[in-house]
This record gives sequence, C-alpha cells and structure tokens, in this order.
Amino acid sequence: MNTSEPDPRTSLNATRRERELAALPDEVVDVLVVGLGATGAGAALDAASRGLSVAAIDAHDLAFGTSRWSSKLVHGGLRYLASGQVDVAYESAVERGVLMRRTAPHLVRALPFVMPLTATVPPSRALAARGALRAGDVLRLAARTPRSVLPGPRRLSAVETLRLAPPLRAHGLRGGLLSWDGQLSDDVRLVTALARTAAGHGARILTRCRALTLTGDGALVRDELTGREISVRARAVVNAAGVWAGGLVEGVRLRPSRGTHLVLAADTLRGLTAGMQIPVPGAASRFLLVLPQGDGRVYVGLTDEPADGPIPDVPEPSASEIGFLLDILGSALDVPVRRGDVIGAYAGLRPLLDLGRGRDTADISRRHAVLTSRDGVVTIVGGKLTTYRRMAQDAVDAAVRARGLSAGPSRTARLPLVGAAPRDRLDVLDAPSRLVHRYGTEAPLLTALGRDDPALLEPVVPGLPVLGAELAWAVLHEGALDAGDLLDRRTRIGLVASDREAALPVAEALLPHGALH
Repeated sequence: MNTSEPDPRTSLNATRRERELAALPDEVVDVLVVGLGATGAGAALDAASRGLSVAAIDAHDLAFGTSRWSSKLVHGGLRYLASGQVDVAYESAVERGVLMRRTAPHLVRALPFVMPLTATVPPSRALAARGALRAGDVLRLAARTPRSVLPGPRRLSAVETLRLAPPLRAHGLRGGLLSWDGQLSDDVRLVTALARTAAGHGARILTRCRALTLTGDGALVRDELTGREISVRARAVVNAAGVWAGGLVEGVRLRPSRGTHLVLAADTLRGLTAGMQIPVPGAASRFLLVLPQGDGRVYVGLTDEPADGPIPDVPEPSASEIGFLLDILGSALDVPVRRGDVIGAYAGLRPLLDLGRGRDTADISRRHAVLTSRDGVVTIVGGKLTTYRRMAQDAVDAAVRARGLSAGPSRTARLPLVGAAPRDRLDVLDAPSRLVHRYGTEAPLLTALGRDDPALLEPVVPGLPVLGAELAWAVLHEGALDAGDLLDRRTRIGLVASDREAALPVAEALLPHGALH
C-alpha cells in the first residue's frame, strides 16, 4: 500500500459512493441504517464489525444533524448524578473511558475545568459542588479510567483560579474547584472516523440518500444528487435519524430541545487555559460551560429550551438564548462580553423521547430508548454524544433479535477507530500536534499532500489553523461532496460567517469538476 495513502478500504469519496449506490438495488443487505450522525455511524460500525452486510444512508452529509452541534465534550455525567440518574452517569463514565483509552485517544483528551467560587455562589452550593466532583471521581474509578488519563478534582486558591482563568473577576473570588473531563477535538471528526471505520469493515456509507418510506424490510430511497428512486431491501432496519426519526416511523413521539452555544474569539477571553463551569443561579445542577477550542475560538453554552414545531435542517439560536448565555458569563467576568464580541452561534436539537408528562425538556431523562415498530423497524432515540457507542450496540442487538440475524456480540468497545493509537505512539508522530489531535496516525499523510503542492500546508483563512490539506483530504478520503461538507462539517470554518466567505473559493477550487456547489 502507498504510504502516502490511507487504507483504501476506509476511503470515502464520490466514486465509491456512486459505485456502491449503483449496486445496492441488486442486493439484500443484513442491516439498513438510516441516519449518519454519531449513533447511526456507530450502528453501521457495530453491525459491520459483527460480520453483517450493512448499508447506511443519510439525506444530507455525515454529522449533518445534532451530532455536529454538541459542546465537543465526552463527559462523565455529573449532571445526571445530581438528578438521581446514577445509571446514566455511570454509563457516561464508562463510555468516556472507552473513547479516551481504546477507541479514539487521538480525538479525546483530558480538559481541566475551573468552577469559580464567586460571590454569587453561596457556601452551601460550593459544598454541594465539591461533593458532586468527588462522586464523579468515584464514577471514574468505577469505570476503570486511571488518574493518568483523568486526574482527580481538588480545591484551588484564588490565585490558582485566576492563573488558569484570568478573565474572572478577582473581587469576591474565594477560589475555585478544579476537575477534569474529556474534550473532543471535534464531534464531526468522531463521526467521520466512525463512518470510515465502518466502511473498512465493508459497510456502504451513502450520503445524499433520503429515505422516503421505511418498513421492516427496507426503504424507498431517493438519490438527492440525481433524483433517482431505488428500493433498498434489508433483513433488518435501524432508524437512527435523530430528531427526524418520528417522521419515518409511526408511534415515535419526540420532544426536541434546543441547545445553543456562542462562538467567541480566544482574544475575548485572553489567557484562558482551562474550561470554566459557571453555576447558573437558581439551578442546582446547571452550569454555563466555557470551552477553549485550541483553534483561536472559544465556545460558550449551553441552553435547554423546548423546540416545538417543524424540525429545521439547521436550527437557529434565539436572541433570548444568546442574551441568557452572555448574562451568565458576565456574572463571573472582570470585563463582560457583549453581543458585538459574539462572532458566531450555533444550536442543536436533542432527540428526547416524549413521555407525555408535561415536564420541562431540561428535566427529561437523557436515557436512550430502543423502540421496535410492529413491522420490525428498530428506532434509537434519546441519549447523548458520549454514549453513542452503547446506543448503537443496543440498537443492533435489538435488530438482530427482532429479525433473527446470525451475529456475535458487539466488538466496538475494543475496536480502534481510524487514526487511533496508544498515546505514546501518537506523541512521537512526525506531524503538527493539531493534526495529530484530529487525524491521529493519518496526520503524516496529510502533511505529505504538501510535497506536491506546498500551498496545501498553508492556512485556508488567515488567523485560523485549518490547512488546505485538510480540505483536500476530506475530498479524497472522507466523502466530502461540496463546499458545505468541507467548511461546515469536516472543518468548522463555517461557524463564523466571514471566515466561511473567505474560505469558500479555496474549498471550491479543491472540489472535483462537476461537484456540488
């Protein structure tokens, strides 16, 4: 194999898509997966790695829906402990350890968090927070994640707190609480790795393929590039369409909630070297998260608001949510952040199961649910990004049982994703650390693209670290078909409108002639 190319079995591109889509009507696959977010891509990998034949489709692109709008965290579930959902919290801690230690150590790293004890945080709440952090550390221990991967929590002095988070207001600061959690280099990188790993096990990964109707025996699918409709026959069907799942199967009732984040320039919070958890007044278990991204940006989130009505392709943050986030952030800072400092914002919809009890969406359990329709379609809803693997496993287990498929147990808890390697091997790769954190062992292959075209090793947009090689790689090996795939998903340039506009000519120039625009 050419050392400047990845394993060809894992490469996704327009040619492979066309070839596999053309062959699909002549086959009967074991499992058809609808939806290519984290759970759907995870289900495709789970089924394919058990030896089942798989087709996985999405009406848009990899991670087009909720999966790309997360906080980019792989977290241990402290909030669920506070609401008594010990099983959900434990599951989160276990899955966090799986990602950090075995399946994706290149994509998930430990991030320190500072919880400032300001004048607005009464001693009783500080005491409760310390207890919660200790309980979270017990979960870490129960999940067998060593301290070398996630250090333990401790109390900080005011001086130590300000050293980690200089933008905090010093007046009235009693110190802080330090804890650690997992941070994804990017959520779409995780979904892309899942899809490519599934492809490496034989799964057909087909974007721009919309399921028009769904039954237990397959689906009527429209190729969104040509308008052609084809019948896909399958022995089992998994509906992992997220917030759109209820539109495909009768009886699936969802109550989506919207989570909004702000995007700030790192200079706005100059000197911040840790994440921050700022307590939300009047809400015992809610915190504002301030998340440095290492790319010149900081995310601030998030809200939990009911999102009634039709499901949009791209949710929009409301003005009131933006104001709420800025108010909470300003309560802890020496200099408040104003609306003019917000360079971007994004919102995602959580696919929460409607239990019909009239509760606020913030109070609805984050447990996932596996539902099997009368004709055998398995639908997976609820949950969260951290537990995608377990959700996928449960969905495939249900499909195997319901349709009597011959398959062994799930293997994904120990199956490294594309680019994964032990930390000591990642640390000595001959490639920039940023690329290693996003592409793992494939990082040197991206730098090799610059041998023939040195311009590919230059930033796409001045002031951002994204290289032209990343866009080229996405077209060659990650299934990107248009500029939106490149700027809004494979990279996150598009979160800031001015950056997107500046990068658009570069993205279009790297697409093959005749590609979507």
